[in-house]
Amino acid sequence: MPTYRVSVLGPRREAAAALEAVAALEAPEVVVRDLAQRALGDGVITAAELTGAPPDPAALRQRLGEALGPAASIVVASAPLRPARDDAYVASVLAALVAPGALARVVRAMVGAGAAVEHVTLLTRQPVMGYEIEVRTSDPDALRRAMGAAAAADGLDVALQRDVPARGSRRLVVMDADSTLLQDEVIDRLAEICGRAAEVQAITRAAMAGELDFAESLRRRVATLAGAPASVLDEVRAVVSLTPGARTLVRTLQRLGHVPAVVSGGFVEVLAPLLAELGIEHYAANHLEIVEGHLTGRVVGEILDRAGKAAALRRFAAELGIPLERTVAIGDGANDIDMLVAAGLGVAFNAKPVVREHADATLSVPNLDAVLVFLGLRAEA
Repeated sequence: MPTYRVSVLGPRREAAAALEAVAALEAPEVVVRDLAQRALGDGVITAAELTGAPPDPAALRQRLGEALGPAASIVVASAPLRPARDDAYVASVLAALVAPGALARVVRAMVGAGAAVEHVTLLTRQPVMGYEIEVRTSDPDALRRAMGAAAAADGLDVALQRDVPARGSRRLVVMDADSTLLQDEVIDRLAEICGRAAEVQAITRAAMAGELDFAESLRRRVATLAGAPASVLDEVRAVVSLTPGARTLVRTLQRLGHVPAVVSGGFVEVLAPLLAELGIEHYAANHLEIVEGHLTGRVVGEILDRAGKAAALRRFAAELGIPLERTVAIGDGANDIDMLVAAGLGVAFNAKPVVREHADATLSVPNLDAVLVFLGLRAEA
């Protein structure tokens, strides 16, 4: 006996009519097994599971359309409202302000992609507004594209993740340092203090133009610091600042049993004291060579590049016994792409387009603790 999922998104004023129209489908040839309705922004979504519906979904849509009129968006799919667990997903929607109409447009796009929206929860209002949407779909790629396009039109950030029992389990959250955990680029700060800013900026421009890879550009930038007293590292630590929400993110993760970590193309000598103050025990970064109290302009050991960051994430996960699917990576630059791809959830934080294309989720707000929305945590956490 065929089973169909019906989703209707219509104006609030038609909420009762939508409920009545779907319930009225109950007939000798149709049994309404499940029926739910939820207000959503400037509209109302009505979802139902039907058994024994006519074999032609178009006939079912026509029947509902005649009752509801052209203002309703009606989707009929030959899948149950509550299919197997592997069809269960959680979508996250956030921005500094999520207007009701914007949220409704994202949900309308999800319904249009054949998904069944089951529950919408407001997780937090500050520092960002974040919603979590429980959804069922047999085509997550189509759903991701549809909700992404709708969200982009309203400047919203979105993510789609499998809704698995282990989603709330212990996670490893690995962050980049420069322009992610920190507001600063440490090498630039070092160059400014050493009076070498112009030289470093020229090398950075060459790297961004594709003339140098990360490892070579780092070697050349560090070389400009040769002869500087090691005390410049203390000066840099005194002026770099954490990204808004970074401390909240780290402390919340630690309190709830998750593990924050840092993987950086920057320098251990600058980061280690800052991370110790935050209580972050797992980190990887490059080492500056210091001889007789001065920087030599060289990096000790292998440079932690794009591939090295991903390897560090995998190493931390293995050491902690945390499966890769329960890891989160957060970064902003091309050097973070491999790490974002390797993680169970890759988050592009105020990143360039090329980085966003490789990420599972994007954040366009300046608050790092907005990542907590992607973990399904309410503001109370």
